Amino acid sequence: MLRIEAIWLAVGASDLRGGIDSLLGQVVARFGAAQPHHAYVFANRRATRLKMLVFDGAGIWLCTRRLQEGPFAWPQEDCGTLHLSAEQWRWLVAGLPWQRMTAHATAGALVVV
Repeated sequence: MLRIEAIWLAVGASDLRGGIDSLLGQVVARFGAAQPHHAYVFANRRATRLKMLVFDGAGIWLCTRRLQEGPFAWPQEDCGTLHLSAEQWRWLVAGLPWQRMTAHATAGALVVV
């Protein structure tokens, strides 16, 4: 089982055409380095696909999510720093408008942008 302690969103559009090595390069460029048990999430230009890299300390996992229809409510580059609760994260990956739904980000927030 994967253990994920923090999820980082690469806000704005990312080029998802490459594989693990391409996305790992984007992690290093945006976040400095891949930290163990951290996940890094990217969206394509139309926000119709998400890819998530998870570094488990020994290797890297690549996960992809695509909705049957419609885009994800993906944050834009000018949104600043966000703290999402675990519930808001679940809404985001379900394709729901998480920004308009009621949830309180806690000190132990799951997602930091």
